[in-house]
Amino acid sequence: MRLKSYPGLILALLFACGASHALAQADPAATETKLPLAIGAGFSDYNPDFGHGHLLGGALWADYTPNHVPAILRGIGLEAEARDLRYGRKDLRRDVVGGGVIYSWPHYRDFRPYAKYEMGFGRYQNSPTNHDTRTVTIMGGGAEYRVLRSVWARVDYEYQFWPDCFKHRGLPNGKLTPEGITVGAAYHFSHPRFR
Repeated sequence: MRLKSYPGLILALLFACGASHALAQADPAATETKLPLAIGAGFSDYNPDFGHGHLLGGALWADYTPNHVPAILRGIGLEAEARDLRYGRKDLRRDVVGGGVIYSWPHYRDFRPYAKYEMGFGRYQNSPTNHDTRTVTIMGGGAEYRVLRSVWARVDYEYQFWPDCFKHRGLPNGKLTPEGITVGAAYHFSHPRFR
């Protein structure tokens, strides 16, 4: 059998081999190649659960939410955040640096509710000589809304648990449970996949 007598068969085989790779596409044609990172800043208002009034200050955060994960893990990411609450107060201050897991509900295009669980290191001061540091547990949630192509507005709520604080200074049960709200905006370096 000579190949010259079957040019149509050879062309058909070449076409079939080339087409098999084109039909095997599993991902959308447009995939994200930029870093799946968002960096944001905001203004916080907290009830300190010790002392009088509210604590105000600034917050910074960074979210890493990978796009290429199994479908069951889509929306899970890591968050790192820092908060300094002392604006306008000389007698009261709270600083927290922490990080943990964040889950963003990925089914809406321009609106993303989320929940988070973090651990951090906190410093609490209510006078120049009266301060304490603790490992802090943070639970919270909120929502982001796209206002521009890469800029998302954010409202965040946190509930913090500070164990064994100021027990020797008469704090009931020796624990603090401050809570607060942060309003701000984040810049997303990539656009999250929603499908």
